[in-house]
Amino acid sequence: MDVSFSGILSFVEQEAKTKLQKGLVTKSDLCFSLQETLFAMLVEITERAMAHCGHDQVLIVGGVGCNVRLQEMMADMVKERGGQLCAMDHRYCIDNGAMIAQAGILALQHGVKTPLEETSCTQRFRTDQVDVIWRPANIWEHT
Repeated sequence: MDVSFSGILSFVEQEAKTKLQKGLVTKSDLCFSLQETLFAMLVEITERAMAHCGHDQVLIVGGVGCNVRLQEMMADMVKERGGQLCAMDHRYCIDNGAMIAQAGILALQHGVKTPLEETSCTQRFRTDQVDVIWRPANIWEHT
């Protein structure tokens, strides 16, 4: 499921200018509200994905995975669904380069090789379009 926060961030930036100048909000209140709203959106999207895919486990990774509040909110949702939350140690969440390197190592170990001149970098590459040959395909049905 794709997520984009550009619209909400643009809106908050515009609103913040006026409301901060008028003293209607504080920076800390604005940041807290934004965090709670975005994290609630992530939790809801994750819950929908769990239901759609029939999974009961969630793994939080990436830089935002270090945020204890997100981990708490996600843990509450997963617990309500009888599932399991796996949150990585923060040392492994801060650099997606490490995750990309691990995927490259697994691919190489399974015979996937790409000549350097055929490689490219795609910023918005969809992870669900990666041919993952080192894991058995999970056949699932929507329940």
